[in-house]
Amino acid sequence: MASPESATLGEVLASAGRTPPNAGSRLFRVTPRALVSAACAAASLLTCLLLWHWVSTTRAHFGFITFSNVPPPAEVLAAAIELLSSPKLGQHVGHSLSRIAFGFTAAALVGVALGLLIGRFRLAARLLLPPLEVLRPIPAVAWIPLAILMFPSSEMSMIYINFTGALFPILLNTIHGVEAVDPRLIASARSLGTRRWRLFIEVILPAAAPGIFTGLSIGMGTCWFCLVSAEMISGQFGIGYYTWESYTVQNYAGIVVGMLFIGAFGMGSSALVRWIGASVTPWYRLQEKQS
Repeated sequence: MASPESATLGEVLASAGRTPPNAGSRLFRVTPRALVSAACAAASLLTCLLLWHWVSTTRAHFGFITFSNVPPPAEVLAAAIELLSSPKLGQHVGHSLSRIAFGFTAAALVGVALGLLIGRFRLAARLLLPPLEVLRPIPAVAWIPLAILMFPSSEMSMIYINFTGALFPILLNTIHGVEAVDPRLIASARSLGTRRWRLFIEVILPAAAPGIFTGLSIGMGTCWFCLVSAEMISGQFGIGYYTWESYTVQNYAGIVVGMLFIGAFGMGSSALVRWIGASVTPWYRLQEKQS
């Protein structure tokens, strides 16, 4: 039997009557189901592209909605090629990625730490949750004037806007993940002699990890959602700033290019977070397959 101070999640799962994770299992496999899903996704994107081409080229009107000024896909493709060949692309992407990275990292650290405390300790929930619940409904764009006053540089202001956008999805999903930990896991760990912070780190945190990574994925998407609002503060570089600048100079194709860049980067970064979460929580995927 393992020593009282060395009980791990695998031992706790085994003592609770669950199958421990198979370390040799692969996360991704090419299966007929995966091929069908990929084909459906491609067909859906192609249908949207054709519909966009039709409404923009025919300048369709649907009641109070008009597409007379919406650029067709061909114009957007030309604008995208022009941006890709521009030396400013690297600056736009680099500035946006750095702002996302700093804002998201800070939100992840603060959100996960507060979520673990609030979800586990009743006193922390009573003291910290009320003011956080007051701040949670405030949209990120409403923080812009105060952020300008709070921080000496516009760069820090933009990072803060991204931070506020990503914080609360991470916080709430971490709280729910901790509260949803099976009490039998905690009881089994205590019966094996695990106490204090080892119980917290080796049992509660891994058991709540799927919920935490769900919050991280949502928070990453929200971070990109807030990017345009953040980069409106200072006009230098960034994908959000490029989108807003295109609007001010009536470069309608550039607006769509900026939107598509934000969507692509947001989808890719959220998928990366989900992949990391699936890599570090193989027991969760195993439980899904067995259920």
